[in-house]
Amino acid sequence: MSRFLLKPIPVPWVVFFHAPGLLPGLRAASSLLKECFVLGASGNQPGLSTAPSLPTRPGDIPRSTQMARQDIPKDQFHAVGIIFFILGLGTLLPWNFFITAIPYFQARLIVGTSSTVGLGGNSSGTQQDPAHDFNFNNWLTLLSQLPLLLFTLLNSFLYQCIPDKVRVLGSMSGILLLFILTAVLVRVEMPPHSFFSITISSVWFINSFCAVLQGSLFGQLGTLPQGYSTLFLSGQGMAGTFAASAMLLSMASGADAQTSALSYFITPCVGTLISIVCYLVLPRMAFFHHYLERSWQRDPCNELETKAGLLGPEEQSGEQSERPGEEPQGPEKPMLGMANGTLRTLEEISVESPGKGAFALHNGTATSAQNGGPGPERPSVFSVLRKIWLLALCIVMVFTVTLSVFPAITATVTSTSESKQWSEFFTPVCCFLLFNMMDWLGRSITSYCLWPEKRLWLLPLLVGLRFLFVPLLMLCQAEPRTRLPVLFHHDAWFILFMLPFSLSNGYFVSLTMCLAPKQVLPQESELAGAIMTFFLALGLSCGAGLSFLLKALL
Repeated sequence: MSRFLLKPIPVPWVVFFHAPGLLPGLRAASSLLKECFVLGASGNQPGLSTAPSLPTRPGDIPRSTQMARQDIPKDQFHAVGIIFFILGLGTLLPWNFFITAIPYFQARLIVGTSSTVGLGGNSSGTQQDPAHDFNFNNWLTLLSQLPLLLFTLLNSFLYQCIPDKVRVLGSMSGILLLFILTAVLVRVEMPPHSFFSITISSVWFINSFCAVLQGSLFGQLGTLPQGYSTLFLSGQGMAGTFAASAMLLSMASGADAQTSALSYFITPCVGTLISIVCYLVLPRMAFFHHYLERSWQRDPCNELETKAGLLGPEEQSGEQSERPGEEPQGPEKPMLGMANGTLRTLEEISVESPGKGAFALHNGTATSAQNGGPGPERPSVFSVLRKIWLLALCIVMVFTVTLSVFPAITATVTSTSESKQWSEFFTPVCCFLLFNMMDWLGRSITSYCLWPEKRLWLLPLLVGLRFLFVPLLMLCQAEPRTRLPVLFHHDAWFILFMLPFSLSNGYFVSLTMCLAPKQVLPQESELAGAIMTFFLALGLSCGAGLSFLLKALL
């Protein structure tokens, strides 16, 4: 989004338009240019009037800019912001609903029946057999993060071959069907091995759909003001709290074990269905429609599939047909430009401003003002990586630490309290609800503080301190264990460690993602975001793989 921010430019500014064949998104700008066409007026060009060059007083806003701002539709009732908050919530519902229900899955894999297993993992009538250890926590974490890494690498191929609307709606439909399957399995009795195979397969496919969905929505967020990205991330941060709250309500409802588990897994089905409805409504919003068209005009090569996927056939202007009353486009038509508030021909400005790097939008293609050649080259991955490698390293470290113990180790920590009711609610409250609430709080802090923004060399040192949480959490009351002793028996120790562990995770993740675009040029910010997303997925996968080793050390 930073590439779309208006910044003061010390050199004369030049913007060109192809006179007879303006793209639809430039209609607002063309209405401003018509004010300059006064027959018989004097000026540098016959038939054109000379507009004032620049505001005479510091801080004055050009009249054309004020009128252009007035033409931007308003987000009525913050509807687009609410929709993207809900969509952000929907992207992380699968991950959070599966990890929050880990006690239920573990009990199903040991007991083998669904009628006696509740969401808290409580069962009756059957002894647990330690031999049937499927390492479900570790496999769930690993197979949830590998699809994200894989589809991050395949994004460029998918985005070129599959329209945006198909990717989003197809992914959400797949997530909905797999959630329905998971809810149905609550009522189906089957051997533990069969249940493990079906559940793990569902985890792989549902997170593959989530990876495609998340990447597609982040691409669309790039067309909107930065505040909408914040709302989307806030929705993602609330997904964990939503899942933990749904589990606590289901457990506290007093229903039998099967009904409680069934109601829990029906909740994300409803949430995903609401997300689908919200996305179908989104293209009808004038505010979203405006920014989508403007983004397509600025970079038609990259946004063509988004344009084709979300706008109707009559609104797509990538291949405009001639309309009655319009002149055909062609190279013979003069190129008009505006330099220092004066509308002139392309040839005049090329002579007066040699080497200024001005570009023209000609038939939807950025061309040089001097030679009509292609616009500036795309930024290099390696040049951008050299600028943000420190932040990329930090985000890998953050998620490697977090996913190595959460939830593979933390979900196995048991309460030492004699209260049976507290022991049942201990994991949902102290592991999942506490983590997600503090993680969300840490992400929110970056809205007010970005320390150490001025001393980035401190960041890897601070992130490296989080590795201390690994032995501290492993030495809590995690069961089963055969090698390491338990040094922190009381429940308060586990809660004390989880507070800074989860708070620092949210803060450092949000901090690195916020600082990365600030280290590069505006035209490199989109590529910087893509690189950080890849390293984020790499850190998640590394942490998930490391969890197997740490579990074996217990």
